[in-house]
Amino acid sequence: MPRKESIVRFSADELTVAETRTDWSKVDAISQDSVERSADDEEGPLPEGWEKTVILGLPSRKDAIKLRIDHDVLEWFRGTGKGYQTRMNNVLRAFVQSRQS
Repeated sequence: MPRKESIVRFSADELTVAETRTDWSKVDAISQDSVERSADDEEGPLPEGWEKTVILGLPSRKDAIKLRIDHDVLEWFRGTGKGYQTRMNNVLRAFVQSRQS
């Protein structure tokens, strides 16, 4: 059975004119302290200097490849939960950036 595609791609220009379904009056009514408390309860406090890790812009496209990984390494990343492939990509990106510097 073919897999249903659920990923939709938009250009930056299309996103700037897209209609939002967000109720911004509700968002504006929430205090910053409440947002920070909620985030701390869910994820824990942010580490010092987190803002220096923010990358602005659109992410680069991803390529699907077949990659052979040691079983124990793959199991460790899978054990970190949903999003493990993104974390693997981040580790590889950090390695590449360290070599480019």
